[in-house]
Amino acid sequence: MGIEQPCWPSPATVAPQGPQSPGTSLVGDARQWLLGQVGALWALFTGRPVSLYATSVLRIGYGLLYLVFLVREFPHRGEIWGPDSPWTPALAKQLFEQTGWNSVLTLSDNPAYFEFCYAMAVATSVLFVLGWRTRVMSVLFAVVVISFHARSIFMTDGGDNLVLLMAVYLVLTACGRRWSLDARRDRLKSARADTAPEPVRGLYAQELRHARVTLTTVVHNCGVFVIAAQICFLYGSAGLYKVQGSTWGGGTALHYALNLELFQPWPVLSHLVAEFPMVIAITGYITVLVQVAFPFVLFGRLKYPVLAVLLGMHIGIAVLMGLPLFSGAMIIADAAFLPDRFYTFLPQLWRRAAQRTGMRQAAPGRATGSGSVPAQGRPELPAPQNQVVPGGGRSGSAHPMGPVTDHPEAERHERPRAGSS
Repeated sequence: MGIEQPCWPSPATVAPQGPQSPGTSLVGDARQWLLGQVGALWALFTGRPVSLYATSVLRIGYGLLYLVFLVREFPHRGEIWGPDSPWTPALAKQLFEQTGWNSVLTLSDNPAYFEFCYAMAVATSVLFVLGWRTRVMSVLFAVVVISFHARSIFMTDGGDNLVLLMAVYLVLTACGRRWSLDARRDRLKSARADTAPEPVRGLYAQELRHARVTLTTVVHNCGVFVIAAQICFLYGSAGLYKVQGSTWGGGTALHYALNLELFQPWPVLSHLVAEFPMVIAITGYITVLVQVAFPFVLFGRLKYPVLAVLLGMHIGIAVLMGLPLFSGAMIIADAAFLPDRFYTFLPQLWRRAAQRTGMRQAAPGRATGSGSVPAQGRPELPAPQNQVVPGGGRSGSAHPMGPVTDHPEAERHERPRAGSS
């Protein structure tokens, strides 16, 4: 047998390999970039719940704000929402036919029923602030806010409009996973589960649990995105409306607002501020600039001075115009744009200040950060203790931006058991 010669293709069958055209290269690069951005966005929405501390701040803030509102209006509850209100239940039902709203307060005209609803509204607000059974309490809190808002829509100011929207949006979020009784119960349950043998789950149960975690994460992230979009739309539209005329740029609008008797809780203070036209004009320009620029500075460090200016603006509205509900709702909404590392740093700053002033002594044998939330990840695979993760840390260390996933089952898989190497 002879040695077989390799069969080389004829020159006619070989296509010439020339350099790619610049247009083809640009299209390919753009396609790769677009696919990368879509993949990163999908991983962001499905990989981990974002802004868990921020949504908890919204829960505490709006629940406490509405609780204070109900307690403050307790002596006047009958005139605003009850049987003595000039906006009678019959008028409210006629309005419901046009707007599609509804209210549990119009189900009965009995004064005892109204008092029961008011007491339940106060109790729901308290439990919502504390984060007890937050999934259920968030739905009940939204029902309370909708019912009281729709019952006498012309009897309150515009501040409860934003509270109403945020109460509905918070139903979609996991706002009870930080700084709540639910989070404390999950931590205690995870601590007890570390010493117990892990139950063996079937493949179907694992897939079902994985789907539930992914669905909860996606719904939460979509809720956070809607909240951010709502606030951006609010500030952007308010700034664009102000730009259309000259009254805000020159300070005329603020001058008129300071001299309206309806918005003068302290007339002497309002008249004192109105005597400085240059300050009023500068404030008008800054207000318009900050509101228009707000949606465009959220992805950089410039958002922090913008948020500080907005904080001062809302405090001024609350003091000078007597609109604490509106100002409080806006200040709480602005807190949604602060990262989780800001909120995790606050307890550390408080502990350091307390130890320096002697108000609190460090517990013996307790390491720094032992009370922090453990790192969390996907529930399907346990993470080795010494596995190196991006960022220079290990899988058992807490992520600087907050936890990855927020389920007690994920915590048990993520953290090594006691006694393991």
